Amino acid sequence: MAPKPRILLVEDESGIADTLQYVLATDGFTPVWCSTAEEAMRQFQAEPPALAVLDVGLPDMNGFELFRRLQALPGGSQVPMVFLTARSDEIDRVVGLELGADDYIAKPFSPRELVARVRTILRRSSRVNSAAVPAPVLPTPAVSAPAIWLLDEERRQIRFYGRLLELSRFEYGVLRMLVQKPGRVFTRDELLLTVWGDDNDSFDRTVDAHIKTLRAKLKLVAPALEPIRTLRGTGYALSEALPETIS
Repeated sequence: MAPKPRILLVEDESGIADTLQYVLATDGFTPVWCSTAEEAMRQFQAEPPALAVLDVGLPDMNGFELFRRLQALPGGSQVPMVFLTARSDEIDRVVGLELGADDYIAKPFSPRELVARVRTILRRSSRVNSAAVPAPVLPTPAVSAPAIWLLDEERRQIRFYGRLLELSRFEYGVLRMLVQKPGRVFTRDELLLTVWGDDNDSFDRTVDAHIKTLRAKLKLVAPALEPIRTLRGTGYALSEALPETIS
């Protein structure tokens, strides 16, 4: 019998935690409840979960900061994470998505809805991690891409002008598609379907948020360049006019 997926639940309100533990357990998961960020990091290091549900308003640390720290732990970038919070402002949702979270659920919510989203995210994550996309590892030599981009699919890493980029799972997926075909325009729907697995389960601004964080990380390597082009009303493409070296 396959082991039940472990769900790390970080929530300081015991009433909510009890309800979520019950519905997760009855739906075939193994919930691991932590009421503080410190405890969550210990549990995560002991055994990374299949998915983590993080309350933003924790007593000892902001949930966004906890997300960053969990992502930095070994295996952390491969664990899907969902924010759970009483905040419903769009800016909070956008911040969560820009960090690389898989979903954002505002209180009050239906516990069954949360479980359904957990199942959807795990199913999507499984498809993305197991899918073999038949595409060349590197772009055509005419673009001189090897000097600019180096894609290591076995390690799920991308280098930009020799610098290793620290990418979340979805940032890697988006940039991987762009790097493989410089100049080719990818629509938001294409990126959602290929990288996230199901565009109907993602927020409208999911792709835009990840493009924004990718641009910020590329700027740290080459501040004067704009490697990712936006085609308004269409989508995104990787620039073919990048210099082979930077000073």
